[in-house]
Amino acid sequence: MAVISSGLLVDGYRHRGLRHSGTVPPAPGTQPALAQNDPVLDLKGAAVGAASAPPGKVALTFDDGPDPTWTPRVLALLRRRHVPATFFLVGSRVLAHPELVRQELSQGDEIGSHTFVHADVASLPGWQRSLELSLTQAALASAAGVHTALFRPPFSSEPDAVTPAQLPVWRTIGRQGYLIVLADRDSEDWRRPGVAKILANATPAPGTGAIVMFHDAGGNRSQTLIAVNQLITDLQARGYRFTTVTGLVGLPPTAGDAKISSGLRLQGAMLATAARIGVIAVTLLTWLAWPIGLLMVLRCLVLVFFVRRHRRDPARRRDDPDFRPPVTIVVPAYNEAAGIEACVRSLAGSRYPTVEVIVVNDGSTDATAAIVEGLQLPNVTLISQANAGKSEALNTGIRHASHDIVVTVDGDTSFEPDTLRWLVQPFADPKVGAVSGNTKVGNRRRLLGRWQHIEYVMGFNLDRRLYDVLDCMPTVPGAIGAFRRQVLDEIGGISADTLAEDTDVTMATTRAGWRVVYEERAVAWTEAPASLSELWKQRYRWSYGTMQAMWKHRGAIRDGSPLGRRALPYLSLFQVLLPLLAPAIDLYAVFGLLFFSPGPIVAYWLAFNVLAVALAAYAFQIDHERLGPLWAVPLQQFVYRQLMYLVVIQSAVTAVLGSRLRWHKLERRGDFAAQAPAST
Repeated sequence: MAVISSGLLVDGYRHRGLRHSGTVPPAPGTQPALAQNDPVLDLKGAAVGAASAPPGKVALTFDDGPDPTWTPRVLALLRRRHVPATFFLVGSRVLAHPELVRQELSQGDEIGSHTFVHADVASLPGWQRSLELSLTQAALASAAGVHTALFRPPFSSEPDAVTPAQLPVWRTIGRQGYLIVLADRDSEDWRRPGVAKILANATPAPGTGAIVMFHDAGGNRSQTLIAVNQLITDLQARGYRFTTVTGLVGLPPTAGDAKISSGLRLQGAMLATAARIGVIAVTLLTWLAWPIGLLMVLRCLVLVFFVRRHRRDPARRRDDPDFRPPVTIVVPAYNEAAGIEACVRSLAGSRYPTVEVIVVNDGSTDATAAIVEGLQLPNVTLISQANAGKSEALNTGIRHASHDIVVTVDGDTSFEPDTLRWLVQPFADPKVGAVSGNTKVGNRRRLLGRWQHIEYVMGFNLDRRLYDVLDCMPTVPGAIGAFRRQVLDEIGGISADTLAEDTDVTMATTRAGWRVVYEERAVAWTEAPASLSELWKQRYRWSYGTMQAMWKHRGAIRDGSPLGRRALPYLSLFQVLLPLLAPAIDLYAVFGLLFFSPGPIVAYWLAFNVLAVALAAYAFQIDHERLGPLWAVPLQQFVYRQLMYLVVIQSAVTAVLGSRLRWHKLERRGDFAAQAPAST
């Protein structure tokens, strides 16, 4: 990602900074800053050193290249006429067309710096001015292994156009070892005024020499080619000789291998590499941005379609008062002292005929066991064991279960009085092997809790309705899930192969041929992580565990089961691939805002948020939630969403490296029940 970011920065700076060709005449009444009218300025010292073209000699100069269309034509013309020239190059274009720089040097032409993005150096802060010069030198080192001491400021023209504001800046550049090269004759070919006008502007007065300014980039240069060819013919007929700028003023060439340090070569190589990566990244992200956006829209439409089907199915609203099978609730508990009392009291106090609650104290080092014992509830049993992990704690509880319906509940979860009634209803269908309840965030008063509340309602529960209709439920949450004892025995209990034991056991249930359904009326309140670090630990475990479970059950694709044909592709696309690509899209959005017109990016972002808020509002409405928290949806795009994406990236890297991830026990505060809104 850092490499891509560097490439995007180089490419973005290049695109944002490029200016059109041309010169800027001084404002009316501006006094020239130079007493002399010589075009080559040595500004290293306090006094202005200057040189001019001797009579009978002309140096043709070309600005703004290299250009893949016009520079080769200019070079072909010069080669055919046996005339050298000096090219003042834009560094970003050098990176794009290094072969043209090498071609210029190979046929005896000279090169100079014209900044990296054709920037008006007099208007830049010092750091950016230095950056423009150093990047151009690095680009030349990368393209041809050369360094130049010639510099022509963009938008400059003849010496009498130099302003008092420009001269101090040019002095600073001169003290860095550059010769400032202006022009005796500005052809103004960038205006495309016609060949005759260009020729008139470029022709030196009789008996004088000249540095003549043309352009080989920045637009159509067909008039320039004709005018240059005619100028060469006319001046040669008058006895003029053509040379480079340094040849004109009697200086040695300023570019050569001997002046290139290994550091500059390395800088040039890195810059060229970053530029290539930037071009590739911009191209790729441009092609990806819209398909990903359309994919997200399609997902929303698919979700709404299947959720509506789920709601219209009368079988999913069953309530058979005669179907009340006895239930065993298993609560694995490790250091759950903060919330275990609220959890157990809510379970034991359910409005349900026969409820057995088994709390498995899995080697807790706090007061978990003492709190449960102190409740002295008749239908609550405490089993203590050495710490063996959540999966083994669940299996212990299942082995001691007295009934055929086993409900698994996390120690940070609280049930509503009628939750069990709704949770067991789907088991009236003998094909149903497991039921997922509706998990809600209890501690939602702070922004982080509100974000998770939105995610639970908008993401998890909408997806579960879709999975329910498609008969491919991948996860019955550990906070509230119910299983037939027969199913658990058939699949070998709760496996410890993955960190997402709930996803693992659900996929195993589905692959065994049992239906897994979602019951939205079975509400459980859970405590969400209250800090970003705790949230990271939880989601990292979930994400990595889900990937483990997907890999473990990849055989479902070969089996042709609904899990393999529907759930695994959906999970792979929207919970793995899309989060892996999303940070690059966010980076591209920032790139677009910084370096291009922000209009399309802002429109894209607004459309995305309108869609997200609309989908969230729909999810809240069908889940009987107040719409107040939806103001936090747009804020998710700046912190929460990026955190979730980074979790997936870290999980994917961990999976690829084959690392083992330890179980992360979250710090509980016990405020899930106290903050939970009243049931609606």
